[in-house]
Amino acid sequence: MDNTLFGNSSLNVSKYALGTVMFSTNGLEGVGAMDQATANYMVDYALDQGINHFDTANMYAKGDAEVIFGKAIRDKRHDMIISSKTGFQLIDKPTDTGDLINVDSSIDALLKRLGTDYIDLYYVHCWDGQVPVSETVQEMNDLIKKGKIRHWGVSDYSGWALAKTHTWAVENSMIPPIAQQIYYTPESREAEFEILPAGKELGMANSIRSPLGEGLLTGKFTRDKRVEPVTRQGNGWPETYIKNPDLFYNLVDLLQDVASKHKVTVPQVVLAWLRDRPNVDSIVLSARTKEQLHENIASYSLKLTKEDIFQINDLTALEPIYPLWHRAMNSLDRASNAEKVYFDEYIKLMESKNRSTHS
Repeated sequence: MDNTLFGNSSLNVSKYALGTVMFSTNGLEGVGAMDQATANYMVDYALDQGINHFDTANMYAKGDAEVIFGKAIRDKRHDMIISSKTGFQLIDKPTDTGDLINVDSSIDALLKRLGTDYIDLYYVHCWDGQVPVSETVQEMNDLIKKGKIRHWGVSDYSGWALAKTHTWAVENSMIPPIAQQIYYTPESREAEFEILPAGKELGMANSIRSPLGEGLLTGKFTRDKRVEPVTRQGNGWPETYIKNPDLFYNLVDLLQDVASKHKVTVPQVVLAWLRDRPNVDSIVLSARTKEQLHENIASYSLKLTKEDIFQINDLTALEPIYPLWHRAMNSLDRASNAEKVYFDEYIKLMESKNRSTHS
């Protein structure tokens, strides 16, 4: 397992992280519960495989995941880089709205659930347009000064919100976010438009959550087969949004073909594709069973061929939005390194469509 420095920080983080969204004795969204022994095993196995990054959030089963994970840490805290998140409303009270409401008490409760004195990375779980950026930056900086967190980051921000937050921090001599956690899969590649290159240009690590599309890209959900009721998607899970069902099913068919060729599974193909995408620093895995964890981590040794990658990229190529298509046509040489790789793909798509139009 390779490690990399996480953005402009000293955190030396493994390429794969273990997410704890499934760590819950109560079950999550109707999905089966995980006992403590299984959670302990998953933490131990991940560490044995070279994974040192563990990701959780206060909203996972309303804190229960952090309790389970906290017990699984045991005497291994010094081997771990732990990230968590705050921001979503957990109780039905007006005073619990807003990404910064009761942060001090929230972080104290989080540390108590985890049984640790600090966490390495604290994400603002979602953009809150009702709260001034200055307050967000100040609050996170205060937590760093108090020694409760080492670094902070953001999650699911748009490109402009990301830039606004980072720029305000730097211009006011504050500590900026060092990472962002975002949704990015071969089915949903919109992060390539601005969010991924923005993170790289700003010196922030790009961490990918839900790499298997909230369970949709496991190979269990096909044109002719619906998911089983014991899975997230089989229990009315509200995410994720599929923009083009025909494209989605064509992608699943292609992923199955590639998996069959390599004698691996669909999730392993998806993770191998994501692992080598430009500007991707970390991928957060989640698993409900030991077998799923073994399978997901084993994908790190899978090397897709150039033809495999071309087929996936070609099928799911993004239609460039303005001003990206205009810049790709007229000022490609002025693109930054972080965005140029995507521009090259836009050019190929546009040239192909132009040939069809004029033939």
